[in-house]
Amino acid sequence: MNQTIELSTELRRNYLFADMSEEHLAKLLTTAQELGLQPGDPVFRQGEPAERFYFMREGLVKLFRLSPEGDEKIIELMRTGETFAEAVMFMGTHGRYPVNAEAVSEARVVAFDQKTFLKLLDDSRDACFGLLASMSRRLHLLVNQIESLTLQNATYRLVAYLLEQIPGDRTQHTDVELTTPKAVIASRLAIQPETLSRILSRLRQGGLIEVQGNHILVRNVQALRNLVHMSPGEH
Repeated sequence: MNQTIELSTELRRNYLFADMSEEHLAKLLTTAQELGLQPGDPVFRQGEPAERFYFMREGLVKLFRLSPEGDEKIIELMRTGETFAEAVMFMGTHGRYPVNAEAVSEARVVAFDQKTFLKLLDDSRDACFGLLASMSRRLHLLVNQIESLTLQNATYRLVAYLLEQIPGDRTQHTDVELTTPKAVIASRLAIQPETLSRILSRLRQGGLIEVQGNHILVRNVQALRNLVHMSPGEH
């Protein structure tokens, strides 16, 4: 498959490009640049002028901020098929990145010029309304995610995370390989690393899982699903 066609197909799965016309997408791709990243490579730093936004083709990138004491707080983990830094486009000409972005693993990202994207929206009423519809759907999804993070307890969040790694047709036992460091997972789920370890230990003692390093054997997938459907105070 032609590389441009392959990239266009990947982009269509993302809300920013889902309703974009072929003409506009082709024009946007003329200013795009693909970047190869190694673990630890920065994409941008907090406070830098926001001139580009990014699409994840492969790998893992973390968005994070540093406290005055130098502690790292991960805001989001960006995975294949996701975009980041697009919201800064609508903050005017003096927009700056509000967070740091750095590769966690080997990664490929596509950088898009924000001015080109905004010009396309300025020239097309249909493009604007299409993007509004896509953003509304995404907002609904994010509200649900926020509700999960704020209203459900740590066990619920970790079990839900594990279930995301398991195909939906599995009901008995299956293997999960944690490709993301546990400390990063803990930060993403807004829990302490030691809390994550305690929860894994409790699940192991309950006979639901076995843990060997980053490898987890889930002994009873349905039992984990039952935990998620219980009220947070019950587990």
